Amino acid sequence: MRLEPFELHGQHVWLEPLQTTHAADLAAAAAVDPSIYQWTYVPQGQEAMARYIDGALAGRDAGVALPFVTRSAQTGKIIGATRYFDMEWWAWPEGYEHHGRRTPDVCEIGYTWLTRDAIRTAANTEAKLLMLAHAFEAWKVHRVVLHTDERNARSRAAIERIGGKFEGILRAHRLASDFTPRMSARYSILAAEWPEVREKLEKKLRQHGE
Repeated sequence: MRLEPFELHGQHVWLEPLQTTHAADLAAAAAVDPSIYQWTYVPQGQEAMARYIDGALAGRDAGVALPFVTRSAQTGKIIGATRYFDMEWWAWPEGYEHHGRRTPDVCEIGYTWLTRDAIRTAANTEAKLLMLAHAFEAWKVHRVVLHTDERNARSRAAIERIGGKFEGILRAHRLASDFTPRMSARYSILAAEWPEVREKLEKKLRQHGE
């Protein structure tokens, strides 16, 4: 089942559906400081970025992903990208509340990166708040999954700070940014945990404005 693309607007960032026309702006954002992408694959150059976008849009067309560009609400510039993916629709039998639902039961948020100047700003916090709120409150998902490279201590600490629960290590799970089989640290947030996570994200966002 394919979902129609949509926009999410916050005070600091806007998330807009990814398009092929974004290749040049994304390539420029990625080129500011490639050294910060040690644990995340971020293509360098417009041709590589165009291939990256093609792959993301193929996932969208297959109904398993919704990719976005992240745009600064203050400057209007594209500052990164993110996406929903691995969306699942469970086979609820007739007679059950969720039978025939047209929104996913679970999803993952990932493929998230920002340009150097947007690191340690409100951008990532608000983008996560917008995406999680839509997943839990509009789609009514039961779980949101987040993965990161086992070696990425900063990312793991950030997920844990907002309330993501560690589930374990998935061995040789995905291709790592250094093109080795990646050991992924798996985290999840359940619908029942979302109010507490929302509170933590909102508090963190307020601290960015202090």
